[in-house]
Amino acid sequence: MIKLSDVTGKIALYIDPNTGQKHLRATCRHTSGSLFHEFSSSEDVEEPTYLSLQIDHNRHIHLKPDFLQYLNHSCDPNVYVDVKRHEFICLRDIEVNEEITFFYPSTEWAMEQVFDCKCRSANCLGEIKGAMHLDRELLARYKCTPHILEKLHGQAEEQLPVNEPDTH
Repeated sequence: MIKLSDVTGKIALYIDPNTGQKHLRATCRHTSGSLFHEFSSSEDVEEPTYLSLQIDHNRHIHLKPDFLQYLNHSCDPNVYVDVKRHEFICLRDIEVNEEITFFYPSTEWAMEQVFDCKCRSANCLGEIKGAMHLDRELLARYKCTPHILEKLHGQAEEQLPVNEPDTH
């Protein structure tokens, strides 16, 4: 890994020379439950893009500050997105030099760009398409945004069997 720059006093931008993929790493220890970083919208986008973040049922944004676009996916994430407060919050303690990641389906109902996960976690799900393609019990292991939870609840109600009237 090659360090490109310190983007804040607590976060650095790195590049993997083998893949060219950029990512963020902690430059100090972050504790579970603490604020990792705040975000806002540099722009609202009408359709989801590779770099957008879904923050409500029909709202996708590009993140500000821009370096947050380098928060990569992991099936074993260390931060989650609080879309109401516009914050990334630490799910667990994060050590110095650890890559910062979140679980993309926790915010994305349907991914604009499906990809094969390479997180190498024991929990790796392989192909990542968005929350709508995952089992509800599996998603229950993750901290998901309110709009994802609402869609999951709506899906469950749609799948409930309808009581047929007794014709006997």
